[in-house]
Amino acid sequence: MDYYAIGQRIRNARKAHRLSQEELAGLVGISVTHMSHIETGNTKLSLAVLVDLAQALQVRTDDLLFGIRPLEHTAALDSIDKLLEGCTTRQLRVIEDLIRAARTSLERYDQA
Repeated sequence: MDYYAIGQRIRNARKAHRLSQEELAGLVGISVTHMSHIETGNTKLSLAVLVDLAQALQVRTDDLLFGIRPLEHTAALDSIDKLLEGCTTRQLRVIEDLIRAARTSLERYDQA
């Protein structure tokens, strides 16, 4: 796990919300020193602190762990997820095959 990269994503999200380290630390209930150490990757953060940071920064925990997706991308994925609600396993497998075929076709088209 790359704690420095996670810390930098937290820092970038904090700055995007125009929060100081002190303000974010206060929202999450940790010390400013701990907040600083998280952002510089000098300490491992607990799951509870990660969840609290994500809530305070209005992002998903996986965005902090792996990178923040553009809002349009996230909205599109959420829309697809809603479309798939209520599908049977068999229906999901067929849709998965269709998506795979469409993506392969798009990748070939993009290379041309």
